[in-house]
Amino acid sequence: NTAKSKVREQYAAGHVGREKLLEAESAAYHGAGTCTFYGTANSNQMLLEAMGLHVPGAAFVHPHASLREALTRDAVRTVLGITRGGERFTPIGRLVDERVIVNAMVALLATGGSTNHLIHWVAVARSAGIVIDWTDFADLSRATPLLARVYPNGAADVNQFQAAGGPGYVIRELIDGGCMHGDVATVAPGGLRDFTRVPARDPESAALRWNDLPVSPIDASVVRGTADPFSAEGGLKLLTGNLGRSVIKVSAVPDDRHVVEAPARVFDTQEQLLAAFKAGELERDLVAVVRFQGPAACGMPELHKLTPPLGVLQGRGFRVALVTDGRMSGASGKIPAAIHVSPEVVQGGPLGKVRDGDVLRLDAVAGTLTALVDPLVWEGREVAQLPSAQAEVNGHGLGRELFAGMRRNVTSAEEGACSWL
Repeated sequence: NTAKSKVREQYAAGHVGREKLLEAESAAYHGAGTCTFYGTANSNQMLLEAMGLHVPGAAFVHPHASLREALTRDAVRTVLGITRGGERFTPIGRLVDERVIVNAMVALLATGGSTNHLIHWVAVARSAGIVIDWTDFADLSRATPLLARVYPNGAADVNQFQAAGGPGYVIRELIDGGCMHGDVATVAPGGLRDFTRVPARDPESAALRWNDLPVSPIDASVVRGTADPFSAEGGLKLLTGNLGRSVIKVSAVPDDRHVVEAPARVFDTQEQLLAAFKAGELERDLVAVVRFQGPAACGMPELHKLTPPLGVLQGRGFRVALVTDGRMSGASGKIPAAIHVSPEVVQGGPLGKVRDGDVLRLDAVAGTLTALVDPLVWEGREVAQLPSAQAEVNGHGLGRELFAGMRRNVTSAEEGACSWL
């Protein structure tokens, strides 16, 4: 994964071609059906284990492993056993309560999972009648140790995470450390403790069984216990200030980059930033502001294409940061990135007041995100409006018309970007 990231930066800088890029990308994946990146989908798997909604230990078993079929069959047996008339009637409405939502949040923070879940899990909680926000995540982050280093939060891929004990090891450590509620109901009859073991096939009968994990870490470079975490905190910070509310994932950001103060360069699209980079216009300290990327503006697309060029600039010694009302799925890696800025610009968010050359300060230590502009000048500025041509592109073509009502009614990112509330 480290090699892949380096080739991506080389490609962004124009030093290698698409053939080399494809070669590096292909080498990072071990076969069909595997995603080695601990992004949104794999974070989902981890969180569902922590909620007790999976067959225990099923999250990261390879799809072509013989164990996978056995787990799939056990999943069917589990479903039939917990339905009405089954051995243990436990519908999801009885399983998911406040404690289960907190367990998922803690598991996300302890593993450095996808920042998309600061939106998704707010929506999941709301669908269960539970209201959480980024302050709750930030408070939990201060009390949750970082127990895993999985790419992009480290060098190991998901397969190495699984081999090192994976979700079972992390969940056991969090329960024993008092960081998770171990007394919740789960789809497994033994409760959350069942999720601290790993599945295997009996060598003689081929039946499923679950084995205890060793007390000590299998690979301390990937997974650790609460007594010796990678960090005492979960690596997520809430940022507040005159630019709004935002979040930053600092677990992979070098310590000397947790504070960046530099002039702003404002872009309306990620394509504009990529073009400016290719034209050599960004060879300096800067805070790149990419606005009009929130759920109401354009459905909040991924912006992780911006990581390689910003990584190149940081590698050249410049102090750079990204501030956006869009999202990056935690793929910002070593780049300090204040994402999900709320309210978003099209809904009147103050990020729309930033102009080229304004000095911005991103301070992940103090938890602030500020435009260092005279207060009277700042108060008198108008919020930028979405250009009509861009609004036309955002709303038409490729079926975008079907989602017009959702964009019109969507809540903020911090409220889960819900279109059904």
